[in-house]
Amino acid sequence: MREADTNTDIQALALHALVWTLEEPRRAERLIALTGLSPEDLRARIGDPVVLGACLAFLEGHEPDLIACAAAIGVTPERLVAVRRALEAA
Repeated sequence: MREADTNTDIQALALHALVWTLEEPRRAERLIALTGLSPEDLRARIGDPVVLGACLAFLEGHEPDLIACAAAIGVTPERLVAVRRALEAA
């Protein structure tokens, strides 16, 4: 992680990744199926580090999605992995 990162920065980046994930219906369905989160859970717990970490772990589980998400939101895949680790440590 970068020294200047704050919890807000980390959560904002994870939220961007979650939005990207949910933009494509089949990918969103896969996220729900594999994480066990319901659409209601996502809405109710959108800022929860556990939910955000689960989304990033979902992306890590399918490297093409991790790479595509990172490119779409302007970060490296390694950065998304580091954010997931930071969220899990929170």
